[in-house]
Amino acid sequence: MSTFCIGVHDMATGRERRTVALDTVGCKLNQAETELMAKQFADAGYQPVTVTGEADVYILNTCTVTHIADRKCRQRLRLVRRQNPGALIIATGCYAERAHQEIARIAGVDLIAGNKHKPHLVKLVEKTAGPGGPATSDACSGDYIGPRTRAFVKVQDGCNSSCAYCIVPLVRGGESSLPADQIIVEVKHRVSLGYQDVVLTGTKVGSYRYDGVGLAELLQRILSETGVNRLRLSSLQPPEISPVLVALWRDRRLCRHFHLSLQSGSDSVLRRMKRVYTTGEYQRAVSLLREMVPEAAITTDIITGFPGETAAEFEQSYELCRRLDFARIHVFPYSPRSGTGAARLPQPVAASVKRARSERMLALAAAGALSFRWRFLSRKMSVLWEKRAADGVWSGLTENYIKVYTRSDEDLTNQLLPVTVTEMWGDGVWGSTDS
Repeated sequence: MSTFCIGVHDMATGRERRTVALDTVGCKLNQAETELMAKQFADAGYQPVTVTGEADVYILNTCTVTHIADRKCRQRLRLVRRQNPGALIIATGCYAERAHQEIARIAGVDLIAGNKHKPHLVKLVEKTAGPGGPATSDACSGDYIGPRTRAFVKVQDGCNSSCAYCIVPLVRGGESSLPADQIIVEVKHRVSLGYQDVVLTGTKVGSYRYDGVGLAELLQRILSETGVNRLRLSSLQPPEISPVLVALWRDRRLCRHFHLSLQSGSDSVLRRMKRVYTTGEYQRAVSLLREMVPEAAITTDIITGFPGETAAEFEQSYELCRRLDFARIHVFPYSPRSGTGAARLPQPVAASVKRARSERMLALAAAGALSFRWRFLSRKMSVLWEKRAADGVWSGLTENYIKVYTRSDEDLTNQLLPVTVTEMWGDGVWGSTDS
């Protein structure tokens, strides 16, 4: 969950501006859309504050990919109401799109806005707030003010696939892509604000296509027409991996990290999920990535306890993940979503079985992550430093998504620096900055 806090006093006009806090639960696409909303509020005359509890308006950009995400959203809305009883509280995003009646039952939620209303939230806030709403000031730059290390740029939305477990097509709609020229302008703008790392995100980034321009051509244009230092993709599907696309990673500005969703390592489960690839095709995609980008981190998603998943099918999935030795595995116990095909499938897996399978897969994930980090012990790597903890320890990320820690009295924020990996450290590694 990330937070943007906006607004207070306009020094140029002497007028009080109402404050707005924006929270995000969920995916990188949600984060990109929250950044856009933050900019829209800034353009309307708001400026950042740091205390969410003081906000006049609170907006939660929700997620509904699992029941756990739903629960997090409900808990967050209730917590903010308790902390800030006078705020105007708004829920938007995918959970608001799918289950507005559930959110309406939460005491204190004043407005529920689906995904299509996100671009209009400033107007909705001003309409709901009435004549005492926010003042507009030419003194506001319209830029988000805060740590400028990584920016999320939306390039695509929606999905035309019909995966049996997935609610996203129902709450996001069909696939659509943004014009390449618009994306280039946005990336240039983020670079001008000082962002070092730009993540291209969407529901299904690999399906990007606008006016005959596909993802490979979009990446080529961004690399040739902008000064971005690091460029990432949020995720890809196995059929989208091709030699032509992967060859672009010869440019070191493209980060050595591929998130390639697997969901199950059993072909029979993949068929029931209505995924569009086999385990053999998935393995060929991974082999191509490792051949052409040998230092890349390959991460994935796994669903445990999909309806009808037998012990043998789970073992197939576990064994494939063990062989592929992922740098990170995000493990999700299956969560039925009303309206999806999987919600109507027979043979639900008992909660205790899902929990046990998830725990085994998580243990494998931890071992794989540690094994990947060990490969870079004593290696020199480039780290983008992001933030400093209260104990004086800085944290940042390598291009292949390894978290690095170090101690420094200098302000390292948003600096790309060479670091030598000296030891394993918590969920990452400890690095020695070169003097």
